[in-house]
This record gives sequence, C-alpha cells and structure tokens, in this order.
Amino acid sequence: MDSFFRHYLTMKLTRIPKQGRVYEEFKLYHLNCEFGTIRELCQDLLNYAKFYTDIVFKRSNNAELKRLYEDIVDLRMEVSYPFLLKVHNDCAEGTITEDNLKEILRLCISYVLRRSICDIPTNSMNKTFATLRNSIRPDDYMNSVKAFFVLQDTYKEFPDNDKFVAAFMSRDIYTMRARNYILSRLENFGNKAPIIIENYTIEHIMPQNTSLSPEWQHDLGVNWKEIQKTYIHTIGNLTLTAYNSEMSDRPFMDKMNMPGGFKESALRLNAYLVKLTEWNEDHIKERAQQLAAKAVQIWPYPSLTNAELAPYTAEEKSAPKYTLETYDINAFTKILFETLDRRIMNLSPAVKREYKKLYIAYKLDTNFVDIVVQKQRLRISVNMKFFEVYDPNGICRDVTGLGRWGNGDVELFMEHTSDIDRVMEIIEQSYKLQAD
Repeated sequence: MDSFFRHYLTMKLTRIPKQGRVYEEFKLYHLNCEFGTIRELCQDLLNYAKFYTDIVFKRSNNAELKRLYEDIVDLRMEVSYPFLLKVHNDCAEGTITEDNLKEILRLCISYVLRRSICDIPTNSMNKTFATLRNSIRPDDYMNSVKAFFVLQDTYKEFPDNDKFVAAFMSRDIYTMRARNYILSRLENFGNKAPIIIENYTIEHIMPQNTSLSPEWQHDLGVNWKEIQKTYIHTIGNLTLTAYNSEMSDRPFMDKMNMPGGFKESALRLNAYLVKLTEWNEDHIKERAQQLAAKAVQIWPYPSLTNAELAPYTAEEKSAPKYTLETYDINAFTKILFETLDRRIMNLSPAVKREYKKLYIAYKLDTNFVDIVVQKQRLRISVNMKFFEVYDPNGICRDVTGLGRWGNGDVELFMEHTSDIDRVMEIIEQSYKLQAD
C-alpha cells in the first residue's frame, strides 16, 4: 500500500516523496489536487490501483502484456512504476493504443536491461522515470517517448546497439542478479513452447575449476589460464542444463555425448554446441556474437527516423552553449573553481555539470548546487530550505525570497581553497537529499 501511494504521488507530482512522508504528502496532494470531490479522487486511486496490481501480480488477459509484466517484475523495475502508471492510464483513456502501450513497456525494459549490461549506475533512474511524463507530447506521443530515450546522455544514457553488443559479449553475466532472466529470454525468444527456467541450472561449458584437466588445456591452447579468466562467466560460455552435477568438469565431448548431454538437449541455447568437436576461445566469441545479435532483437533500441527525431534535436540545438570562459574568471577564481569542481564531480558518476548563462549548475535530475563566479570569490547557492541545513560553522546565509542567480534558499561563499571542506559539508547535504 505504501509503495502504491508513493508511486501514485510521484506520477502526479513528477517528484519522489520521501519514504517516511508519503502520508503527509498525500494529505497535501488531496488539498491541492485537480479533483472537486473525494469521490473523484477515490475513483482515480482505484483506476491506478488496478493498473498497479496488474503489473505487480502479472495479470492480463493479453498473453504478450502478461509476459511484459513478468519481465518488469523479474528485472525489479519499481523505479519505472510512476511512468508506467501514466501510460496505462493514457491507454485506458484512448490517448494511445494497446500496441503503443506494449511498445513503451518494451522500451522501458530495454532501457533498464541495457544499462545494467553496460554497468551504468542505476541511482538516477528513479528520477528519470519520475520526470519522463514531462517530455511527452500528446500530439506526437510515441515519437516523443522514443526521442526522450534516444537523446539521453552520460549517466542517463540509453546504450545504443554497438555499446550494448560489446558489453553483452564481455560482461560477467553469471554474477548478475538478472542472469536467469537473461538466459530464459534468450532461450524463449520466438519459442511457442517456452521452457520453465526453474527446471534448469546454469552450466559453464568451460568449467570454473582453475585446475583444468589436460583435455581442457589442450582444447583451449597454451593461453588456457588467461582464456578461462577472461571468458568463464561471459554469455558465450554459459548455457542451461538439467544435468549440471553430472556434467561437472568433464571434457567438452563428454558433456556433448553423455546421457542428457548437449547432443540430446532440445534447448535452443545449445543448438550451436552440437555442431562442434571442441570448445575454445574462437567458439566462445562466435557464440557470444550470435547471442548478442538475438539480444538486440529482444531488448531493442528506440527506432526513429531522422525526420521524426528532428523536432526534438532542434530544441536541443537551439539552446546557447556556454563554457567556463563565458564568465568573468581570473587566475585566482579559476583555482577556486577547479578545486571545488573536482570535489563536486567526485561525489558520484551521476553528477552532471552544466554551464548556464549566469552560473554553473551541478545536478542529478535537478540542480543541487549552483556556482556564480565573482571577482575574488565563488558565490554558492545550495538547493535546500534554510531550515534543512546543518551548519555547525555558521557559513550559510538565508536568502529565502531574495532575488539571486541559482536555486535554493541557502547561500555561502568560497574565498580561499582552505574553505573547501566546510563548503563541501553543506553541498553534500543537498546532494544526499536529491540522491535519496
């Protein structure tokens, strides 16, 4: 219940309520919402609760929609629920079709899976999905959603096919939380008689045992130790079997010809193996390429023509570009800035710096600190309410209601490099507030 109300409020407000304040936030929403009566608000809650429980409990009369819900649950995509509630409601109201809904779900699944494969930090995704609805154009719904994904960069990136394939082939899949899901989807893609993954275990074709048998050393060649270290947990060396314990560390041809071995397997994942008489680096790489090509189909990249994307890239290009040289910076303030910039950027790979016309902004999804370069110091705006700040050194000033460049009600200054630790104490509070 708590989770539903938090996702509902995130979808309505396009910001994420704190875990312990959902009830208070809902009371405030009730006082200021678009509904004229409590009955209307309750009806809206009921509608969204149906969408929510359909996803969470993987319920649908449509087999494809049910499978997509299963993928969402398997990937633990709770961060996407506020946006998914929005698109389900738009489908129910006829703004988009059910086919559109399925395509959007597939894109969201691809976005989460591809980022996981490419090892991109996930701590920004909740805010990405919370604000995605703001980018939807009702008159160009599908293209606006696709364009949003395509135009994401740095820590919000939707990895393209080249990046995804390279990572998919080299990634340690075996230790990933989603490994069973990945192998299940590779096996069942386009299969009218899908397997039940729980009936199988993961098999390393080349064994994990660091003391490989002479037969394995012969097949892999003189560099067998390096080959084993490089490829042991990658997709090219992983498959499914019901005979894991029987296969153990046996030579490749024993695994092939034993009762229940690869030759008797009906699994599609093993189709490549039955043509071989040995298992080596070249075969691992070739099989990985084949599986990566299938993965691109299963988890697609948004498809947009240049003409469809043009209206959205035009908006991006129209914004003026600024650099550090835009500001009235001198040798002293440049040292101050570089010292502070380095510390802020080291907070997380998810931190993004943007040079605005009048100040430099640092953000996750929204600004948490802004810097204005002055003649002999840096003026720093921290995006917090003044009463929220813990300021043991008394360096902050309350600028609530005063006109200032930058965001937030907290102002402080950096006049010397020795101020850096005290300044960062305040900035980190704002960063953590957003990161949470």
